[in-house]
Amino acid sequence: MNTIAEFVKTERKKAGLTQEEFALRSGLGLRFVRELEQGKETVRMDKVNQALSMFGMQAVPGSIDREVDL
Repeated sequence: MNTIAEFVKTERKKAGLTQEEFALRSGLGLRFVRELEQGKETVRMDKVNQALSMFGMQAVPGSIDREVDL
């Protein structure tokens, strides 16, 4: 499971929300919430950020730890 998936699942459970309740409160579909928590790699970033915003977080672009020749 990826880091975002683990974070959303953990925080949702801490908030005492079922996947269905989380989907309703966040304005996301239940299917998306399930796929996100299962670590599906091809999810829309705008929806990921919509889910993360429920916990005051946001995914931002970053670099992978590797050398880049410019």
